[in-house]
Amino acid sequence: MLFLHGYMSCKESFYYNIKEFEKHFRVTAPDFPGFGASSPIPAAWSVSDYADWLEQFIALSRLSSPHIVAHSFGARVAIKLAARRSDILDKLVITGGAGLVKPRTRAYKAKVAAYRLVKKIAPRFAEKKFGSSEYRSLPPLMRESYKKIVNEDLRADAAKIKSPALLLYGDKDTVTPAGEEGSIFAAAIDGARLETISGGHFCFSQNSKEFNSKVIAFLNGEREK
Repeated sequence: MLFLHGYMSCKESFYYNIKEFEKHFRVTAPDFPGFGASSPIPAAWSVSDYADWLEQFIALSRLSSPHIVAHSFGARVAIKLAARRSDILDKLVITGGAGLVKPRTRAYKAKVAAYRLVKKIAPRFAEKKFGSSEYRSLPPLMRESYKKIVNEDLRADAAKIKSPALLLYGDKDTVTPAGEEGSIFAAAIDGARLETISGGHFCFSQNSKEFNSKVIAFLNGEREK
């Protein structure tokens, strides 16, 4: 099994899941470049660049068609890779999966215009006051990468996935709600199953027992009663 963590997170986020699954599988959980104990990225990477890295990582680690469990940003990378290489994995579990560009509201467009104007006059002030707290906490190179990542819509990639897929979202997830991201990805991926469990964006850790149980049933080709 291969675990892929979310943005600004690390492999340790899967601690309670790895403890359970390593009883049954060979478990691999890397830190993506730029996160955790990994080296910094050499350039402003896009989702495709991270997918390239993951493809090489799987080959170098000699992982033969692993089951992939991917959270949030990790799901972006898994979706991108699975779309181009259907043979590279067996089954796919997405939790809190991100990768949609939602319609831009008038308020959003006004905020972007204000940011661009202020950036011309006072760039440091603009970087401190605009954007999410997550974005503002990043160093310059990671900010450029972040913009590439969040501005790519992965619906078309999801539609190319051939692997059996389970989408598990927290019922209180406000970052990637099941009724939005979950439903759209479930509709795009042929045969995908969408389920919710108690918890937020990190439901796999907050409610690890139920999460692990549902994943094991899925991998065994069962449906929980």
